[in-house]
Amino acid sequence: MTHTARDLLTTTTATLAPDPDANPLVPRIAAGTAPRAALAALALEQTWVIPADRRAFEHLAVRSEGTDPEAAAFFTALAQGEALAGERLVAFARACDAREASYEPLPGCQAYPAYVAWLALNAAPADVVLALTANFSAWGGYCATIAAALREHYGFTDEACAFFDFFAEPSPELDEMATVAVQTALDARRLDEKRAHEYGRLLQNYEASFWSTLGQLT
Repeated sequence: MTHTARDLLTTTTATLAPDPDANPLVPRIAAGTAPRAALAALALEQTWVIPADRRAFEHLAVRSEGTDPEAAAFFTALAQGEALAGERLVAFARACDAREASYEPLPGCQAYPAYVAWLALNAAPADVVLALTANFSAWGGYCATIAAALREHYGFTDEACAFFDFFAEPSPELDEMATVAVQTALDARRLDEKRAHEYGRLLQNYEASFWSTLGQLT
């Protein structure tokens, strides 16, 4: 049995790490072979994902305020981060010539934010902290790869890459908030490790669906 939050976060992240072959799009972006239409679709799907996740995190923060202030602080920081990311997304969408008015979002891409919203309504906040933190590791790696490739192969400016730079940048403060929230829940015996692992597994699968759906456009 894991006894510290840091151990639990590390082992959960490692256990839930996605199969390298589960993402068909990022390697093509990294190689510069993904068409700009796929980049535009990525931008447009994120215009749906980011505000949905922000509202879900805000709801989790409100749910946590009275009984779990450490989790509330974590979710508040996440919501603020999504707001900043949304501002940076505009330049990426513009660089891709993404046309939002005529775009229809894809179910395989929107399953992820739909499940985050389900977690916001149904899951114990501390369990969500653990599940999300494990999931964020893979997302950050994808964003770092995309940011580098957009500059090298597609000639995008720093402004156009800022959305991916934001998520690729390590956040020691957020990591510490997650650790404190998980440790507090462990000490209070209100963290369900098995349930949190299931939430994390589903998040990873829904993220894989996001990328595989976009990969089919190429």
